[in-house]
Parts: sequence; structure tokens; C-alpha cells
Amino acid sequence: MNLALYGYWRSSSSWRVRIGLALKGLDYEYRALNLKKGDHRGEDHLVRNPTSQVPVLAVEEDGTTRHLVQSMAILEWLDERFPSPPLLPSDAYGRARVRALAEHVNSGIQPYQNLSALLWLRSRMENGDKQWVQHWLRLGLTALERSVREGAGRFCHGDAVTLADLYLVPQLYGARRFDVDVEQYPTLLNVEDACKELEAFRKAEPDVQPDAPKGEKGA
Repeated sequence: MNLALYGYWRSSSSWRVRIGLALKGLDYEYRALNLKKGDHRGEDHLVRNPTSQVPVLAVEEDGTTRHLVQSMAILEWLDERFPSPPLLPSDAYGRARVRALAEHVNSGIQPYQNLSALLWLRSRMENGDKQWVQHWLRLGLTALERSVREGAGRFCHGDAVTLADLYLVPQLYGARRFDVDVEQYPTLLNVEDACKELEAFRKAEPDVQPDAPKGEKGA
């Protein structure tokens, strides 16, 4: 089996998949698409993903290449094919809680900071896009702080890394990009610190990706 990840250095969705691949110890080819230049809107990428989004995981196996899209679907596929270490708890309640935390970020916070949404806003509201993003990120992270606190250990769900942590870490990075004060979320920050102790999380960080522009670290 050969794996290739189409992504962008600062895409939080791509980042989640990079963490998952690193946690599973899987080798893959990284194929960068420059979202600012519109690489994702090219016909070649539309064949891989008609929504023109990243990430896309290309899986070549038995002479056939399949393109997996959407970070949640990709990560659950990885967990099924490569179950160790698991990204979901062994009990049904735990799996439901972890999926809910991940979806809280995936569908309840992150879409408000998508480049496509920001470009649309900038074309219609002078200097309004940043305030709009900050409002929704603060609202979402405040709720996430309360939700994680109820079952957190070292990580979002007890003391083992789960899918929820893969969604949390990139989202906190995104909040800082938009000047949201994350110090008001101590539980989330404690989990982030624990994650950053792990090599898989460090290897997946945006600034160390081959397509990260020089001089834009943390931007």
C-alpha cells in the first residue's frame, strides 16, 4: 500500500490527518497544494475531490488508487485499517463522546475560519471578517472548554490520545492566528501541552512542513 497526502501546511484539516498518520507510524508522500495560489481549484484536484478541499489521502493498493476526503472519514479509515494505537475508546459511550468533541471543532468552530468563507466576507465587509471569526471562535471554544473539562484526564478523554485531541490542537493554533485569547481555556491548554510532548504531534506542526513559507511561522 502506498499513501499520498494532498494538503496545505496551515490547513487545520490537513494537520489533523498528518497527526493521525504520524501516530500510526505510517510513511506517506506529502503533495502540497498552495491554497493561496488556487492549486486546489485546478482540474487535477477536482478529480480527486469535487469540493476542491484538502486534505485528500490517495491510497494505492492492488493496482487501484482511491481518494479519501474529509478529515473525519480519513482518520476513521486509518483507525480501521491500522488499529494501533486506537483513536477511539473501546466503549460505546467513550466513542460517542470523543466523536462529539471532534465534531464540535470540525463542524461547529473550524468552518468559520475557512479561507473561502473569509474571502467571501472580505469582499463584502471592510475589516469585518476578523471580528466575525473571533466571535464564533470564542463562542465555540468556550463551549468546548466546558465539554472537555467534564471528562478530561491528560488528554481530552482520559489519559490516552483520541480523535478529539487531533482536532483540538490545530484549532487552538487557528484561534491564536485570529488573536483570540486562549488563556481563558485552561483545560484545553493543558491538553495541548500534553499533546505537544508527543513526537507525532510535533512532526505534524505547520511550521515544519516542506511547503511552509519562510517568515510566516505562526502567522
